[in-house]
Amino acid sequence: MYLVVFRNRKRVDIDAAAYARDADAMAQLAAEQPGYLGFKSYSADDGEVIALSEWADEAAALAWRKVAEHAEIQGKGRAEYYESYTLFAGTPTRVHHFNRDET
Repeated sequence: MYLVVFRNRKRVDIDAAAYARDADAMAQLAAEQPGYLGFKSYSADDGEVIALSEWADEAAALAWRKVAEHAEIQGKGRAEYYESYTLFAGTPTRVHHFNRDET
C-alpha cells in the first residue's frame, strides 16, 4: 500500500461550486486509475483539510500524478483554490489493525 496525504487550506475567496465540480471530477477519474484503492477527506474546525488517497504501490500513485487532467486541475488548485498545502507520500513503515469482528 502507498499513501498520499494532502494537507491543505483553501483560499477565503474560493469559488466553492467550481472547486466542488473539480474535486468530484478528480475523485471519479482517480477511481478509474489502475492501482487506486480509495480516497477520504476530513475537515477540521479551523478549516484545514486532510485528504488521504490509497494506492496499490508507488508506481500507481506516480502514474496518477502524470494523468493530464489531474495535472491541469493541480495547476488550477495552486492558482485559484489553495492558500497552502503540504503533500506527504510513502509506504507506511508500520500498520496496526484492529477489528472487533475478527477477535
